[in-house]
Amino acid sequence: MKPLFENQDAKIYNDQLAKAVDSLYDITETIQHDQLRQTVSDVRARINDPYMFVIVGEVKAGKSSFINALLESKEEICKVAPSPMTDTIQQITYGPEQKIVEINPFLKRIYQPIEILKEIAIVDTPGTNTIIDHHQEITEKFIPTSDLIVFVFESKNPYRQSSWEFFDYINEDWHKKIIFVLQQKDLMVPEDLNVNIKGVYDQAVKKGIKEPKVYAVSALQELNDEKEISGFKDIRNYIRENITGNRAPFLKIENNAQTALMINDKIYKGVLIRKEQFEADLRFRQDIKSTLDEQELRTQKQISSLVDNLLSSYDKITTEKEMELKEGLGVFSLLKRSFGSMFGGGKNAKQWLEGISGDLEKQFNHSLKDKLQDGVVDIAESIQDMGKLVDAKIKNSQTILKDDHEIFADIAERRANVLKDLQQTFSGFLKKSENFYDPDLLGDGGSIVPNIATGGTIAAAGLLVTFIQGAVFDITGGIITTLGLVFAGVTVGLKRNKVVSGYKEAVKKGRLQIQEDITEKLKNYTAKIKARIDRNFSNFDKLLKEEKETIEYLDAEFERINLDLNQVNAAVQKHLHQN
Repeated sequence: MKPLFENQDAKIYNDQLAKAVDSLYDITETIQHDQLRQTVSDVRARINDPYMFVIVGEVKAGKSSFINALLESKEEICKVAPSPMTDTIQQITYGPEQKIVEINPFLKRIYQPIEILKEIAIVDTPGTNTIIDHHQEITEKFIPTSDLIVFVFESKNPYRQSSWEFFDYINEDWHKKIIFVLQQKDLMVPEDLNVNIKGVYDQAVKKGIKEPKVYAVSALQELNDEKEISGFKDIRNYIRENITGNRAPFLKIENNAQTALMINDKIYKGVLIRKEQFEADLRFRQDIKSTLDEQELRTQKQISSLVDNLLSSYDKITTEKEMELKEGLGVFSLLKRSFGSMFGGGKNAKQWLEGISGDLEKQFNHSLKDKLQDGVVDIAESIQDMGKLVDAKIKNSQTILKDDHEIFADIAERRANVLKDLQQTFSGFLKKSENFYDPDLLGDGGSIVPNIATGGTIAAAGLLVTFIQGAVFDITGGIITTLGLVFAGVTVGLKRNKVVSGYKEAVKKGRLQIQEDITEKLKNYTAKIKARIDRNFSNFDKLLKEEKETIEYLDAEFERINLDLNQVNAAVQKHLHQN
């Protein structure tokens, strides 16, 4: 048997085609689509096979008889039985000796030493009206890799619905070259036969076939050596003029390239929908991030407003105490207070100063804690609103890629499951109040406010109290006697400016401590809750990352394979046109 691609050009084009088909197979592996992977695998496995005829038609339409007559075999290659045969596909191909090999329960390969089989192979399929359960077998194994579909009708009735439904099935999916054969024409009067020939022609045109080829034949007449009237002469002329000779290898390459292009295009149409879903998911994810950022910014403004409010109260309290301190630290005021304590039982300087510090702490605790309590409640509600907004957006996320998609149903289902898990997980997250707590903010009593206050306002108050108490000892030198207090009063009067300046410095430090400590703690608290909310999207983010990488790969491979296949196609068509 001579090599199919003995023409050097054909061999080059076929090698180029094989590389493109290998790449296409890699894509089907990546997308894990079993049917397309099997189809491309079949194309790859049969890329060096002869030009393939696939014979389809209803039971008892005369398909087997047609094949026997077409091959001009003296022996019955395809068994002709009075009742329908089993649902078995028979592939007839060239072999140096007769041999039948059972490939699987639905496929037999018949080897025959017939000359025309060196250039073509023929596949005899079961009837379209009895093989519904095995249509998939035919379509996956032979229709995509076929080069010519021979649709055989019973001449008396070529209008049966099952035949034309199967025609739609293979024509819409694969757009293969098709010729129509009306078998058993010997059973028809010429006038009725012509009506049916025109009927098939018109139906084919209606379904999108341009200038359909319709042949009427009689296998019985051909086998009885009535070749001039059997109709097979016209079919053989068609085969000789359009297929066999030096054209068959190039036509085979062209058909395989077209099939590969169709598969590549079918995948990419799915990729476009997948890309649309990916871009929608990116927008959704960015919307979530923007929502969290906006809510965090809103909360930070609330924190700034709260701190300003606290500082305003702090300034009012400390200013009042500053005035009281200035007035009380005058020489005459302290002397009066000293003599009053000696003779009238009034407060001495030490007791007065301690009273100021105690009153200062009391006012801080009362005024600042109340404001802090109200402010933190507002901030907590704002943070919970952040979670509720995110929850609503998750529930309203857009689904474009459906889980019944022809190619990407698996990724659609996976996405749906990730989104479902996200909804359930986040709903549970919102219900657990501990998710909105920060242990760093909780004091011994489990309350946020006292702990913040201790870190800020009370700490600032303590700073002032410590200063004032220090001033007492600095002023009195620890002398508690009446005489000591008299002399201490004179000393304090002389040092009043220094004491007041020290008080102001303590106030300034306390103010800064309030501002920094409360701002830092509440902003850190907000950022932590925001991060906790965002962590719920870890699986969704992983899906997006994988989708980005896969889509970029599929995009690049589609373009490369499409270019390679079109180059092969153009070269083959140019060769066919020139020859």
